[in-house]
Amino acid sequence: MRTERVTVSLPAELMAEARNAVRRGSARSISAYIADAVSARQLRERSLAALADLYGGPPPADELALARRTLRLVPPAAAV
Repeated sequence: MRTERVTVSLPAELMAEARNAVRRGSARSISAYIADAVSARQLRERSLAALADLYGGPPPADELALARRTLRLVPPAAAV
């Protein structure tokens, strides 16, 4: 995959988390960590767009919340 150098500004707290991920070995590099985050965001947006196509608009909030809980896509405390 071809890469492109970019400059972004991020909140210090997010950068600290990214650095910690690299230190823990859960990310190869800061660039890989951010690329994974962007990729996850794009997948989420494409998935929501596909659901909107199926529902003829945004899916109902209660069904979306149920799906997130069922798929364990939200922390238990947020699922209440």
